[in-house]
Amino acid sequence: MYSIGALRIGSLACLALLVQPEFVLTHSAQSIRQVASLQTARAAHTATTLQSGLVLVVGGMSDGGGGMASVELFDPARNTVQQLDPLADRRASHTATLLGNGRVLITGGYNGEYLASVEAFDPSAKRFRSAGSLLEPRSGHTATLLPDGRVLLVGGVGRGWTFLRSAEVYDPETGRSEMVGSMRMSRESHTATLLADGRVLVVGGHSGRRQNMEVYATAELFNPQTRRFESAGRLTIPRHKHDAVRLADGRVLIIGGADHTDRVHYATTEIYRAPDHSFRPGPAMTYARYKIAGTSILLSTGEVLVTSGAQVAELLNVQTWRFAEVPGSYPAAYRFAATALLRDGDVLLQAVTLMGTRTRLAYGGSANREYHRVMLTGG
Repeated sequence: MYSIGALRIGSLACLALLVQPEFVLTHSAQSIRQVASLQTARAAHTATTLQSGLVLVVGGMSDGGGGMASVELFDPARNTVQQLDPLADRRASHTATLLGNGRVLITGGYNGEYLASVEAFDPSAKRFRSAGSLLEPRSGHTATLLPDGRVLLVGGVGRGWTFLRSAEVYDPETGRSEMVGSMRMSRESHTATLLADGRVLVVGGHSGRRQNMEVYATAELFNPQTRRFESAGRLTIPRHKHDAVRLADGRVLIIGGADHTDRVHYATTEIYRAPDHSFRPGPAMTYARYKIAGTSILLSTGEVLVTSGAQVAELLNVQTWRFAEVPGSYPAAYRFAATALLRDGDVLLQAVTLMGTRTRLAYGGSANREYHRVMLTGG
């Protein structure tokens, strides 16, 4: 089993699923307590906070690297984990979208084949049901809930390891998807952010593998009215495997990422302004971070909590426009993580560090992966 512990840091608290339960932080202001155990270790999964406050954990890769159908429900009030009935399809690198009716839409993913299937979680029955299919199988794509309740699915990788320019809009009411205009670039490891005016900003990403990889500085905007993408300026540097958060004032903060070699990681950020499609340098973090998509959270205070990609979390104070370290450190630089903003303002982070094919963990006999769960309370 994998133990979950709690770490308290002033106005911040974290829950950590520790692979090494003997791990103890030395700062006197912090403490760790065991509160629960996870049923199944997983990577490339999703975590979604339901309207009830429970957190739905779906799919991912197992220790052996195969896709999983496993589903768990975490109760942050009782610190308990419940195993639910599995998905119909094993899947990793899928997306999970909380709909207005409280259901959770699971799209695409990979399990040895690229998936077009869609499943919807009914929180009242605590079960998944088939919900149609996408027009194109895709994994590593983005899913954005539009103001009209439909879901925009962008890019990713499809059959034959093909990088996708295509985008489609899925309607949860009908269970049908329809193609919209394609992007100008094929993209994976990009971000997609809903703007205040209902358009969706798609930033960076890459196509190709290894020596043929091309990382983009370009950005595109999807307009739901015209159903087309248009150019939206350029980053100051190409980046992929980054994160993006829309700030309270409507601007978009682009965070971290890597270059085409995946060996140069960025501590830099950029700010996107919609009126002139401009990207300008933002405040720098202390630590370089990549493989962090979806793990940075806008708190109710307007601050941005950057949780993964390094052994330390950082908090952006939008008043001083500076990042500050969250006291304490993780046992590893968490990557491939999933976060969920809880109803009490806490942030649940489920983090995975890929250790390399020859590395074995001393705890539980697991190979190649550490799995952690961290909860941070934003004041």
